[in-house]
Amino acid sequence: MMPPNSQYIQQFLSSVLSQRGPSSLPYSEDVKWLIRQHLLSLIEIHPSLQPKTASFTHNDGRTVNLLQVIGTVPMVYHQVTYNIPVIIWLMESYPRHPPLVFVNPTRDMVIKRAHPFVNPSGVVSIPYLQNWVYPSSNLVELARNLSHFFGRDPPLYAQVRPDSNPNPNPSQTAHPPPSTSFPGIGHVSQVIRPAIPPGGFQQQQQPALRPPYGAAVKTEDREEVFRRNAIDKLLGSFSEDIARLREAREKDVDGLFNAQGVLKQREEVLKLGLKEMQDEKEELEQQLQMVLMNSDVLEGWLRENEGKLKNLGNVDVDTAFEPCDNLSKQMLDCTASDLALEDVIYSLDKAIQSGAIPFDQYLRNIRLLSREQFFHRATASKVRAAQMQAQVANMAARTSPYAL
Repeated sequence: MMPPNSQYIQQFLSSVLSQRGPSSLPYSEDVKWLIRQHLLSLIEIHPSLQPKTASFTHNDGRTVNLLQVIGTVPMVYHQVTYNIPVIIWLMESYPRHPPLVFVNPTRDMVIKRAHPFVNPSGVVSIPYLQNWVYPSSNLVELARNLSHFFGRDPPLYAQVRPDSNPNPNPSQTAHPPPSTSFPGIGHVSQVIRPAIPPGGFQQQQQPALRPPYGAAVKTEDREEVFRRNAIDKLLGSFSEDIARLREAREKDVDGLFNAQGVLKQREEVLKLGLKEMQDEKEELEQQLQMVLMNSDVLEGWLRENEGKLKNLGNVDVDTAFEPCDNLSKQMLDCTASDLALEDVIYSLDKAIQSGAIPFDQYLRNIRLLSREQFFHRATASKVRAAQMQAQVANMAARTSPYAL
């Protein structure tokens, strides 16, 4: 069950982890929600631990604002539960790297010398911290391991000095409180016991003492009992309501994170589409520049030759273009003859389809025209090869002898 102030703890964690700018905590954005879940799970199991922010000073003098969990971790020693004060610092690289755990003794406590898991400065080093694995390791398992290893060998002891005022009650002196001495600290003259026993725990373990004969037995007020039961019931109802609200809010947050992932995917798709459109726009602009340049060239040519056209009068189409050499003239003649024969064959196809000419005459004409067309095409192929050789020869003649 979550502690009564769990709502305030959730609001506090959401506030400090959502801050941006210079005052934000130095954790990665992709793990802040996981850090929040780790802390809430830890506090749900150990309400004595409370999260807060504080300044942490590194060994090199750097000071940074970090999250810490401060409070007590229970341990069981000789079937008695004790509370060990600890401070758990979530470093900048958490949760990919383990937190830094300190034992936090009070003024009347001392750290056990030569402890296997706690050094004299209070730094805790247990196997769970040394074998920390992201993302399976978490704070709940860390607290469970701390309780286990502290129960095997308590790290803190309280020095109990003898009371200068003797207790006049013989019933209490006849049953002194249990004390325990541990190896490694036998040089201390006072009686030594593990630190911070929980209030009322030993009284639950020990049988209640009978009052002296004739003493008045004090009974609890019924109104006080009813008031305490009503408060407990209200607190239980509040805790259940808060737990339901927390589950609903967590579902809402999960839905928002899912929506954020979908929006990010759509953002990538839109960016890709925008880039393709920009590339297409640049290509179209280049083509437009080419068309405009060609248009300018054609308009200039028209302006230059417009006057010549008026002076020429009637122009023969066949003499409008003059070939530059004999090969070009022969290629032009062959191409024109080939196209003319193609038109004649097409006309014959239409005539035979409409029944304008007999079939034998159609075959005879097609045979003659096809033979003539073949010769023109063969001649054009030879002329094209000759032009290619002439062009290569001209290029070789223009090449400088020092080009190599």
